Amino acid sequence: MLRQADASKGRQTLGVALAAGVGVAAAALVALGNPGNMGLCGACFLRDAAGALKLFIAGPAYLRPEIAGLVLGAFLAALLGKRFAARSGGFTAGRFVLCLWMAVAALVFLGCPFRMLQRLGGGDLHAWLGLPGFVFGVAVGRWFEARGYSAGKTAPAPAAVGLLGPAVMLGLLVLFLVGGVLAGPGVNDATPKPPHAPWGWALGVALICGAALSMTGFCAVSSVRQAFTAHRAMTWAALALIAGYGVTALVTGRAQWAWQPQPIAHGDALWNVLALALLGLTGALAGGCPVRQLVMAGEGNGDAFVGVCGLALGGALAHNFGLVSVAAGADAAGGPTAAGRAAVVAGLLVCAVYAFAVQRFLKQSPQPGA
Repeated sequence: MLRQADASKGRQTLGVALAAGVGVAAAALVALGNPGNMGLCGACFLRDAAGALKLFIAGPAYLRPEIAGLVLGAFLAALLGKRFAARSGGFTAGRFVLCLWMAVAALVFLGCPFRMLQRLGGGDLHAWLGLPGFVFGVAVGRWFEARGYSAGKTAPAPAAVGLLGPAVMLGLLVLFLVGGVLAGPGVNDATPKPPHAPWGWALGVALICGAALSMTGFCAVSSVRQAFTAHRAMTWAALALIAGYGVTALVTGRAQWAWQPQPIAHGDALWNVLALALLGLTGALAGGCPVRQLVMAGEGNGDAFVGVCGLALGGALAHNFGLVSVAAGADAAGGPTAAGRAAVVAGLLVCAVYAFAVQRFLKQSPQPGA
């Protein structure tokens, strides 16, 4: 809908409208109790899931129904639309590592690219100041692609491979509903922390959003990628999502156009820019932002499911090794830790070297994954 340059104007307009609807839904989840400007966030919610599975020592622990909803919503939409196709066999290990670094970058910036769009709509000026870094990161990824880089082409795989993502998310959702198995608030637990919308609303809204994101093919990274081309339907969709979120946040009293205070954010401009550059680069090299990886996992892409696992592990490692930035508060400026800054620089170097090595390999031997 948003990816095909030859899609009709009507389908493109519908895709833009659906993206606006996803923005409205994300703002509604914030109004219902989710953290500020975090109605839907792939990296942060997978980090919370890692906490629920006790993969790190201290930090948020909550199996957010939204991640299951995104995957299962995409699965149902693909199934009903006869688009579900089990695929795998790209450069899977590379995607795993890239997604791990993506999670680290997200927790230094304090949000994945999808949350960045929500922060933009909610009036977070730190996100607007950091936006050029994200654009630059995606542009560097495109530069590598123009010189032969590829995330690796998938091939048809057994149905069991494609069903891994939906099956695992369904299993985690069942464990959450049973209660007493996973760490953090459960179905009948009214504990306010971490902040969360009522589970039924969270799951229902995410199911709808997952279906919409699957039908449109929307991705925050691709919205920037298309800005450099003649076909910009997804760029318009991103603007519509920002607007939909912003208007709803304004109506519900959650928007605040200011530097401070902003929910779960910090004001270190340099490291916001650099962390977003790493987010843009890893997203471009891995074939999509964290939310897009979740959606593709629901559509049967086994490599994307491996990427989702990399995101969850990256979030856990970021907490275990002190890489997560400190959010600004009333009496604290917040900002990245020394370890977080070092991780961003290391991530930029590792990803650039990896992209160059893959590009060089494919030029010399283009058979597998070219």
